[in-house]
Amino acid sequence: MTSPAGSAITLRNGLKMPTVGLGMWKVSRAAASDQVYEAIKAGYRLFDCACDYGNESEVGSGIARALSEGLVTRSDLFITSKLWCTYHRREHVEPALHRTLQDLGLDYVDLYLVHFPIALKHVPMDQRYPPEWSYEVGGPVIPDNVPYQETWQAMEGVFDKGLAKSIGISNMPGALIYDVLTYARIKPAVLQIEVHPYLVREQLVSLAHSEGIAVTAYSSFGDTSYQEINMAPTGPEFKPLLKHEVVADIAAKHAKSPAQVLLRWAVERGCAVIPKSSNPTRLRENLDLFDFALSADDVQRISALDRNLRLNDPAKYAKRAIWAS
Repeated sequence: MTSPAGSAITLRNGLKMPTVGLGMWKVSRAAASDQVYEAIKAGYRLFDCACDYGNESEVGSGIARALSEGLVTRSDLFITSKLWCTYHRREHVEPALHRTLQDLGLDYVDLYLVHFPIALKHVPMDQRYPPEWSYEVGGPVIPDNVPYQETWQAMEGVFDKGLAKSIGISNMPGALIYDVLTYARIKPAVLQIEVHPYLVREQLVSLAHSEGIAVTAYSSFGDTSYQEINMAPTGPEFKPLLKHEVVADIAAKHAKSPAQVLLRWAVERGCAVIPKSSNPTRLRENLDLFDFALSADDVQRISALDRNLRLNDPAKYAKRAIWAS
């Protein structure tokens, strides 16, 4: 599925998705525009956005600046966004994408994902946007009984209209993927899931690839993004992934940073990655993954760190146990 150059993954519709992109989760509105602009100057072409991130207008501003200066053309870019949980009803899917397109200043997105397989009570945009998890601020999470099939058929509708060049799924367990494939007229092009050496997910990645679904791995640095929001393990026995001696040893062997090794590990497994960094040096380092390769032993040693540590779990913060077993 990975192109010979190693810099793009060819989706089932022939569209090429860059292997490395910039994730926009937790990028502040104040920083987002400049960060996107500087990333484009550094060579990034994929930007992973979402309604729920609350910064799509600012992302759009950064894109517009780069386009106006001739740094890139629209066709050079691959823009991903995501349908939020409160817009799963058929009549809400297209308006949600129109709002995203308005904020981004674009006519289409290259990839539109269903953010979670969780339908929540609709929050009108004039009431609150982005709506986040609760129907009322500080209130409970209120589910909505919307079959995923209804949502997916509406996703197919925005694909048919050219508003999204590709459609896909995110945070979805294997059983539900099989179910979607039974009725999908347009099959998912991409599955975006949490993947890192503490959560290897060999079966789920293999399942997606076997069904022609590309995989984007998020949270490649494991606990790093979750420490500041108190969603990562703490204590003397927990080793932050970027500081683990196995990762550090392999990084030293290849004269690369631990972050580059973790990203390359995902790429070696056929995944795209969407790391986030505001540091110009690290921003460029995270793109520089294609002048070295990990050995089979390197990959095995890193994968052996697996501890089934799921950091982004809606059961913890939204009482929706989609990964229950």
